Amino acid sequence: MNQAAGFDGGRLLLVAFEGWNDAGEAATGAAKLLVDRLSLVEIAAVDPELYFDYQFTRPMVVQGDDGVRRIEWPGASLRGPATSTEADAAASVPESGDDERVTGPGADTLHVLLGAEPARSWKSFAAELVDQALAADVEGMILLGAMLADAPHTRPLSVFASSENREVRDRYGVERSTYEGPVGILSVIADQAERAGIPTISLWASVPHYVHNAPSPKAVLALLGKLEELTGLSIPRGTLEDEAKTWEAGVDALAAEDEDMAGYIEQLERARDAVDAPEASGEAIAQEFERYLRRRGDGPDGRDGRAEGPRDEPWRPRES
Repeated sequence: MNQAAGFDGGRLLLVAFEGWNDAGEAATGAAKLLVDRLSLVEIAAVDPELYFDYQFTRPMVVQGDDGVRRIEWPGASLRGPATSTEADAAASVPESGDDERVTGPGADTLHVLLGAEPARSWKSFAAELVDQALAADVEGMILLGAMLADAPHTRPLSVFASSENREVRDRYGVERSTYEGPVGILSVIADQAERAGIPTISLWASVPHYVHNAPSPKAVLALLGKLEELTGLSIPRGTLEDEAKTWEAGVDALAAEDEDMAGYIEQLERARDAVDAPEASGEAIAQEFERYLRRRGDGPDGRDGRAEGPRDEPWRPRES
């Protein structure tokens, strides 16, 4: 297999997990939108009894459209295009308009792996899912994550793209992460996929940590935009852009009632604008970054701060 193939027209698998890897529910939000837009169906799933602690990730009781209450168990499943038989069975369902369809290279063969982060047996869990990807002839894997960061909600939210695969980095211009520390299930799956010959790219959206309790449609938009840039797909946004504007307005309202929060956001905005300015030099960026850390009382290396730059695992807030 061409180790750099699969991201612009090949058979692609997107991966997203609830939990530690999913600040603001941004990664799973992007994945679920694609599942819905493409009408993907489950083609394989793990046995939840093997990997989940139900006291940690509890089953949920839900009521379906038919009025019947059912228990939904935590798990992970691979979704793919419907077979001809499944498509015929769904023929009576009105199709989405052309403006709601995902188009572009590889749209017809796109797969999505979606689930909750497991509590145990991560090696076996990852190996099982990679085997499912190989059985589906996946040629490339994109892992979607979202991390809490010192990012102002008033500016475009950044997405960091990285890969451990040298050919992928050379071809697509993505970086190699220098992060060291605790990892989530995405890193374990990426490692096993690369070992099995499936090239991977990780996309991490930055979510403002001061609004981490609410879903962030703006971060979902950022991931979808980066995904389009990387793959050439065209992904309809639906109401997502309006939801992002409403989300931003809601945070503005919170900040207007909290002087400390408003001042902190202004600091983040100045730091971000200094980095994004066309005339900004590397030295100017470094100086602004150090000034920002001094204002926060952290060391110049940022070790004790939150603004440590891109990484491929989420930042976690310090205990107060």
